[in-house]
Amino acid sequence: MAGLLLTFVVLVILLILVVSSIKIVNTGSLFVVERLGQFHRVLEPGWHFIIPFVDFVRKRISTKQQILDIEPQNVITLDNVKISIDNVIFYKVMNARDAVYNIESYKSGIVYSTITNMRNIVGNMSLDEVLSGRDKINLELLQVVDEITDAYGIKILSVEIKNIIPPAEIQQAMEKQMRAERDKRAAILQAEGEKQSDIARAEGEKQAKILTAEADKEANIRRAEGMKESQLLEAEGKARAIEAIAEAQAKAIEQVNKAIIESGTNETVIALKQVEALQEMAKNPANKLILPNEALSTFGNIAAIGEMLKK
Repeated sequence: MAGLLLTFVVLVILLILVVSSIKIVNTGSLFVVERLGQFHRVLEPGWHFIIPFVDFVRKRISTKQQILDIEPQNVITLDNVKISIDNVIFYKVMNARDAVYNIESYKSGIVYSTITNMRNIVGNMSLDEVLSGRDKINLELLQVVDEITDAYGIKILSVEIKNIIPPAEIQQAMEKQMRAERDKRAAILQAEGEKQSDIARAEGEKQAKILTAEADKEANIRRAEGMKESQLLEAEGKARAIEAIAEAQAKAIEQVNKAIIESGTNETVIALKQVEALQEMAKNPANKLILPNEALSTFGNIAAIGEMLKK
């Protein structure tokens, strides 16, 4: 009976030793193992066997990205204004051995490195520069703190300022200034709007006047062209009327002459013929004319007829 009990105890002890020798490391974690008080190795995610009572898991390290929220800290600016600033640090453990053995607490190291360097950076800036230069402060803090924490295997991914809280009187002055700036911008925008409206109105009136002048000019041109065409048509009508009258008179004279010729010789025609005969005789210097008194009276009649024909 005692032998069975001893065997059972031995089996239980062996089972405990086997179970305690198996270490399971989850994804996103690392185990720092010491052997007899000295660093032995770092266990990666998975199944591992260690020697019970010889190997000891010194610390479990997370390899995930971690967030460290820093309490608000009082900082004095270059122009002696006391403000409160709080930060958020994003970091990741890159070397588990250095994070365990190179510093007692890497989280405390990150916090104090951030606080001291933030005070140095902000102390060289005025309040206005601090309020408008968050990105600059974040970048400088990131560079300085990352260089410090690199010694204990920590990678600083980002440093962000959450809040910058100035004193109450400064806040009131800033609110008044912001209100004045808003009122100023509103007045400027209103003035610009009125200016643009006046410009648009003036441009509209100008275009209206130009269009009116162009319309008047076009109307005058068309009116002048109409008068010109009317005068041309009137002149052409008068010319055609004169031509028609002249043609009618010519035809009338032609018909009268024709009627005279067709009616035979009359005294006027005889007189004309006598005049023509006398003119032919007078052309020859050898001819001598002896005219009776009756011929003289005939010449008088011929002269009268000639005057009538001229008229």
